[in-house]
Amino acid sequence: MKLVYPANFYYEEDGGYSVEIPDLLGCVTQGENLEEAMEMAQDAALGWILTAIEAEEEIPKPSQIEQIKLEGNGFKTLLLLDIDQYTEKYGTKKSIKKTLTIPEWLNKRAEKIGINFSQVLQESLLNKIVKTERKK
Repeated sequence: MKLVYPANFYYEEDGGYSVEIPDLLGCVTQGENLEEAMEMAQDAALGWILTAIEAEEEIPKPSQIEQIKLEGNGFKTLLLLDIDQYTEKYGTKKSIKKTLTIPEWLNKRAEKIGINFSQVLQESLLNKIVKTERKK
């Protein structure tokens, strides 16, 4: 799932940038140069959203960039946030045990060739979720 959020970048006197993501309360960061500030902004926003997802909290809807106020010396732009990729890398590793039933013949064939059932189920579920969310 990919999300697009507006961000405000402000020039700092020392040559760096501070960044605010207005829709994500308290989500601010900085960078020594524009490239680093962009990377830090994505990381801060993705971390904020992942924390909300894992806490089962509502994620704020992104505002239109035209609605965002810019104060001081800076510019506003959009951040493309890939939640799925970030979650795979930094998400909670907590596992939940699920019991399921499959036909015996299918189990035997899969075990014979060394299929990892948990991995197949995880990949299949993630694929199904992504396809379903893209249709919305």
